[in-house]
Amino acid sequence: MPRFPRPLHAALRPLSLGLLLLLGLGLAPPGAAAPGCDCTRVAPKLGIEVLLEQRLDLLRGRRVGLVTNATGLDSQLRSDVDRFAAHPDFTLVALFGPEHGVRGDVQAGDHVASARDAATGLPVHSLYGEHREPTPAMLDGIDVLVFDIQDVGTRFYTYPYTLAGVMRAAKRAGIPVVVADRPDPLGGVRVEGPVLDPALASFVGQFPIPIRHGMTLGELATLSNTAFGIGAELHVVTMQGWRRGDEPLRGALPWVPPSPNMPTPDTALVYPGMGLLEGTNVSEGRGTTRPFETVGAPWVDAPALAARLNAMGLPGVRFRPTWFTPTFSKHAGQACAGVQLHVTDRDAFRPVRTGLAVLKALHDQHPEDFAFLPGEPPFFDRLAGVGDLRAAIVRGDTVETIEAGWQPGLAKFEALRRQYLQYPMP
Repeated sequence: MPRFPRPLHAALRPLSLGLLLLLGLGLAPPGAAAPGCDCTRVAPKLGIEVLLEQRLDLLRGRRVGLVTNATGLDSQLRSDVDRFAAHPDFTLVALFGPEHGVRGDVQAGDHVASARDAATGLPVHSLYGEHREPTPAMLDGIDVLVFDIQDVGTRFYTYPYTLAGVMRAAKRAGIPVVVADRPDPLGGVRVEGPVLDPALASFVGQFPIPIRHGMTLGELATLSNTAFGIGAELHVVTMQGWRRGDEPLRGALPWVPPSPNMPTPDTALVYPGMGLLEGTNVSEGRGTTRPFETVGAPWVDAPALAARLNAMGLPGVRFRPTWFTPTFSKHAGQACAGVQLHVTDRDAFRPVRTGLAVLKALHDQHPEDFAFLPGEPPFFDRLAGVGDLRAAIVRGDTVETIEAGWQPGLAKFEALRRQYLQYPMP
């Protein structure tokens, strides 16, 4: 057996140790499997991959419009736009972009302009500007629409309503819609929060579903199309190998931020509760490196707030006092104090309960400073989906009392939801 000269042998030892460490941590380099890896669990085949490999009958010979953004990638990080533009069996003729744009570079709420895609030269139609649904002119010359965007499992994220608008427009035009399904990053098991009151329907909540709805976007599309009366010709291309409760990133699937302030899967996990702070005068952490995990305002007593929240014994989370200066959005350029959430047990963590507890703690600790933003109705009510949560917080109702009031609506929703689940419960 040949031996390396001593200097080279010594140089290779740390490389070998590093490779062993990577394998042991489940961070094997491409093409290598971690010991004991259940590859079906960690690397499901995405809907877009199933579509292009097994369901080309839905696209073959047709002119295709693609609704996507920066998350429109396969598990090898290949762009849907590039794959569709180069595909020999159909013709990509137009792109459609949701809030934040096709490339994901536009901040929340900002107008998205229609343009031309620099890489392909194709028209890019904005669905978050003058129009929230494709117009007949946008759909002229299109035979089928494909929708492939990563959702975050929260009712007040806007992508499900972009999809609903696409489905409504497609129905009017007699065009089928194909949804390439992706994982629910919250696991798709639990539901939480109040069911939306239709009187508060808006582009941050159109359907009577809870804040954490526990569905993939494909499942939610089928529910909306059937139970809520859209009635489009809908084809959902389901994933292969994804099971409810699977974490989409514990393996080969990459996380690409679906919007500028959703940088990590940890952000998505806390968002169903902490997103409610957008309806208050408290910074939800926009303009920091940890949006929705870091919250506060110039007038917050950070140590007292952290102590109050930790004393509640909320499952799966701890709070740390923190100080920060947002670079934009609320309190931009001002020194703020608050807390950072640290999720210690993803399975036990309840994001909506946690967000409710943070709201109550801020109100109770700083009743003269904390405020819900004005509006008619207030933006907080649109996010919450109900008009009585503000009053319950001001009144001093306990978290347990408020949650109990949501249970009848949640039970009805869960009975409806079960009819549309495409992936079995664990």
